[in-house]
Amino acid sequence: MIDLYTWTTPNGRKVSILLEELGIDYAVHSIDISKDEQFDPDFLKIAPNNRIPAIVDQETGVQMMETGAIMLYLAEKHGKFIPKVDRWATIEWLMWQMGGLGPMLGQVHHFVKYNAGKSEYSEERYSKEARRLYGVLDRRLEGRDYIVGSGRGEYSITDMACFPWIARHDWQQIDLNEFSNVRDWYVRIAERPAVQSGYQIPKYVTDIPMP
Repeated sequence: MIDLYTWTTPNGRKVSILLEELGIDYAVHSIDISKDEQFDPDFLKIAPNNRIPAIVDQETGVQMMETGAIMLYLAEKHGKFIPKVDRWATIEWLMWQMGGLGPMLGQVHHFVKYNAGKSEYSEERYSKEARRLYGVLDRRLEGRDYIVGSGRGEYSITDMACFPWIARHDWQQIDLNEFSNVRDWYVRIAERPAVQSGYQIPKYVTDIPMP
């Protein structure tokens, strides 16, 4: 049994989507960041950085924060969604999401959606970087169904990590039709039943936005 401590953010949805795809038992514990519940002392014991999501694996005693680490741990434990032949490519693109796509799109949300008009420089800087990153992903997906894997690619934790951030393309003022490879990949992922259910953990907010 996995205890998942999470909220309705892109980072939280990465792990709930993976757990749904794995089809394993897990218990959901809502950490409402709008109420600063991530600063609760009990949560701090599991996630010293006060960020969701975090997990506790009741089978092994492992407790873990940071989505990249959590996803690698779960994928390797269950032997799924991390292609053996393309293991390092999977890790490479997972780190791209962790170090680039997520943080930069998060800055777009902060300056463009929530604080529009307060810093023209910041809005322009991060919006430009968002479009650059969409372009990187679009080029990677040329001729591919998924981000890594042989042939046309193999569905992996890398797709699950990137998808929830792209799902907020409207927050980023991005028209997915401008990035046709990303658009097609996004629709392909969004149609998966486990993605649809994992997206609504720990509660329903909206349907998955579609282009």
